[in-house]
Amino acid sequence: MENSITLGLPRIHAEFGEKRDFLPDFVAHLEKLGAQVFLEYGYGVALGFTEADYHAIAPKAIFTSHQEIYQQDNVLVLRCPLEKDLRLLKPGACIISMMHYSTRPARVELLHALNVQAISLDSIKDDVGRRMVENLHSVAWNGLEVAFRVLQRNYPAPGMESAERGPIHVTVMGVGAVGVHAVQAASRYGNLKLWRSLAGRGVPGVQVTAIDYDLTYNETVMRDLLSHTDILVDATQRPDPSQAVIPNPWIAWMPEHAVLVDLSVDPYNCVSDEHREVKGIEGIPQGNLDQYVFAPDDPAFDRVPQCASTNNRRYSVSCYSWPGIHPKECMQLYGEQLRPLLRTLIEKGGAQNINGKGKFLERALARAMLSNWITKNGKEG
Repeated sequence: MENSITLGLPRIHAEFGEKRDFLPDFVAHLEKLGAQVFLEYGYGVALGFTEADYHAIAPKAIFTSHQEIYQQDNVLVLRCPLEKDLRLLKPGACIISMMHYSTRPARVELLHALNVQAISLDSIKDDVGRRMVENLHSVAWNGLEVAFRVLQRNYPAPGMESAERGPIHVTVMGVGAVGVHAVQAASRYGNLKLWRSLAGRGVPGVQVTAIDYDLTYNETVMRDLLSHTDILVDATQRPDPSQAVIPNPWIAWMPEHAVLVDLSVDPYNCVSDEHREVKGIEGIPQGNLDQYVFAPDDPAFDRVPQCASTNNRRYSVSCYSWPGIHPKECMQLYGEQLRPLLRTLIEKGGAQNINGKGKFLERALARAMLSNWITKNGKEG
């Protein structure tokens, strides 16, 4: 099969703990479909792979420089590149990544100004609105596993593993896809092995309370709920990211040992009032794969932008990429989900040929395109 499109796979130049490159079998699949695949020098090394591992099953793959990768017709990378890398894209190219249009209006404006197309992996949905590229199970389970480890270290006497304690109270805000997984993970301590161990010794379990975003406005209800919450989970999708779900003063109502869990991982953006964004739980730091646990006295709280108050603090867990804690398993799953979608993209010869009224996978890709987002929402996002 003749090469129909070029596809560049850059490394993710973020924190040291970010290791998520696509696996060799995925690259081989792209090559078999007819794409000419370009890999950045060092691709896969953090996961233990070498160029020889990729060439063993994808012999036509080309390893090249970071700049050359971004000059391809299509660029595929799980985590959205930095602005300086997006500016390397040539006009008319297509960036395929987790773009998060709704909470990144400045990114939408930049790509529009650069005359670049995008396919947002988080926006690829089927005909009834279910995401087709996601690892929400790992978002919830990894985040809750970390949260319970923190709680275990700080739980007051007689301790979290004591049969004499009462039930642990977890409040999950948001009842969407992430929230459903979070409820399940919380009921099992985020770790099935720990759950079996504690249940086998007669230790009381976990009482999970799930609340919809609409209830979080009720200060009276929230004060009572937060006053006995051991773990507070933000799994909301806010229509207005400039407003916190839990204002910082409300954190003072919570027990001193409480743990705050950020699964939504929305960013802080205080550059302008027009694009102001704060986290759902106001004042907690933005974590990453290098550090995702923050004690109340962690210096990271002092680095939170001034548009958010950090006066009231609790142990917090936050990670930009929760699935990345187990990178190989993460990329195996994403690769499996992307294969049929990229087959369609390659067979059609690129995003410019995708028909929004075509077959099922074409429709899914079309819904995730930047041009479609702009048509529906305007350049401002």
